[in-house]
Parts: sequence; C-alpha cells; structure tokens
Amino acid sequence: MSFFKKIFSKEKKETLDKGLEKSKESFFSKLSKAVAGKSKVDDDVLDDLEEVLVSSDVGVDTTLKIIDRIEERVARDKYLGTEELNQILREEIAGLLSETNIGDETDFTIPENKKPYVLMVVGVNGVGKTTTIGKLASQFKKKGLKVVLGAADTFRAAAIDQLQVWADRVEVPIVRQEMGSDPASVAFDTLQSGVNQDADVIIIDTAGRLHNKVNLMNELSKIKRVMQKVVGDAPHDVLLVLDGSTGQNAFEQAKQFTKATEVTSLAVTKLDGTAKGGVVIGISDQFQIPVKYIGVGEGIDDLQVFNKYEFVDSFFK
Repeated sequence: MSFFKKIFSKEKKETLDKGLEKSKESFFSKLSKAVAGKSKVDDDVLDDLEEVLVSSDVGVDTTLKIIDRIEERVARDKYLGTEELNQILREEIAGLLSETNIGDETDFTIPENKKPYVLMVVGVNGVGKTTTIGKLASQFKKKGLKVVLGAADTFRAAAIDQLQVWADRVEVPIVRQEMGSDPASVAFDTLQSGVNQDADVIIIDTAGRLHNKVNLMNELSKIKRVMQKVVGDAPHDVLLVLDGSTGQNAFEQAKQFTKATEVTSLAVTKLDGTAKGGVVIGISDQFQIPVKYIGVGEGIDDLQVFNKYEFVDSFFK
C-alpha cells in the first residue's frame, strides 16, 4: 500500500519507535497469545483480535471499524495467514485514519497569514500541559519564530512558577501576575506585550478545573473575549492536552472539554511511559478534532507533530 512513505528523519523516527515501545510490546504479546497455534485469520482470531484492540485502549467504536475492514479483506483475499495479520492491521488502520483529514503534519508550522498566532492551551492539571507549552515554545523558536508565553493559570502558584522555569530554559519572554489574579487580565497583557514585541507566536496557559465545568466555561469564554480586544480573531487554536497514560479516561476528558469550550486541536502526552498508546488511534478516529502533537519522551525534543502514517508504522512494525 502507498500509505507508508518515509516522512520523518531517521532520528525522529527512532524517537517515535522508542516512545511507543511499551504500547507495541504489550499489544504484540497479547496478539501472539491470541493467534497462538492458529494458521489462518478466521472468526475466532477476529474475536480475539477485537479483545486485544479494546484492551489496548483503541476504543470500542474504532475497534469495530477495524474488525469490519479486516473481515472485508478476509472475504476478498479468501485465505489470510495469521503471520500476515501484523501487516494487515498496519494497512487497514492507516486506511481507516486516511479517511480523516487529520494527522498529516510533518513539522511544526503556523499559518502564514496569522501574526501573532495565538494558541490557547487547556487541559486538567497533571496531564503535562505546562511541559507541552515549554516544548512547543522550543520547537517554534528553533524555526526562528519569536514566542511569548502567558501564565493565565493563576489558580495554582506552581503552574506560574513551572511556566517561568520553561520560559527561562527556552529563553522566551513570559507575562505573569500573582497567583489569584484574573486570568483574562494576564491573557490581555500577554497579547499586548506580544504585539508590542512583534511576536510570531503567543501561547497562553489556562487553568484546568474540570470538576466545575460552568466556571471553567465562563473563564475560558472571558479569556477569549478579552484577547479579541487586542487580536480580533484570537485564539487561532485551542489546544487540549490529554495524558495518554490514562487510556480511556483521556477519551472522557476530551468529551468533557469539548462540551466546555471549542477545542480545535489535541496533544496526547506521556506515551513513552505507558502501554496505552492505542488511545491515539481511537481519539484520531472518534473526534473530529486533529491530534496535532504527541509526547514520546521527557527530552525537550520529544514532543513530535502527530503523523498518522508514521505513528501506525511505528506501532505495528
């Protein structure tokens, strides 16, 4: 199939392979048990495969779509051996994801006609939100873009300090106020500062208190309104950060956040420390929101753009 072209550099691909190692090992140990002693893909093998995919956090709806595709292929090709199952999975999942217009990114880019490009980052505490912002700032800076950060998660002093650490590390300016300040006021100041400094990218961190959705909704709406006083069409992207190691809980958070605010892209973090990497396949298929970035390690360069073909290739090869 023509899905798998060399898109990433060797180094980038090795990072992705390594980041998905635990997920891959867990998946294939389950798969090899499921097909042990069986030579062809029959109904029993498909039932076992369904169980393997669901238990690998691919999600029920996406798993059923994958099984349907493989059943069609078995009917078409008449005899498929279990030794081919790995290749078939790789091709059929890539085929399924190719039907969505997401996951085609190859590098960190921003639209040319948006300056400053305003990115608002949302997500519950502990998912790796601040780290993702720091790593994004680093990637954009490497592209020669001028980046300004805004610490609008004023609910936790630690969040402001954490973002400051990243700003210092990446050597980009940060706008911050005291803990408990009005987040919208921080966002307003950040955009003004960014415009004055002729920034290319402004990244705003926000608080992630999902247990009180009405307050969160109101706060995020207010931040957006206030930002638009400075940059009329801000924010240009609302990035929801999800912790991949929580598996199905990441699905749930995505559902809840998309109800609370308009989310335009997703980042799935902490994939290197978990066997639940299959959740990215399910999220890519189920939500009409692009997965833009994935976290596959702790290093500053271990945040990657999500390319569905490279991801599936690394997961199933």
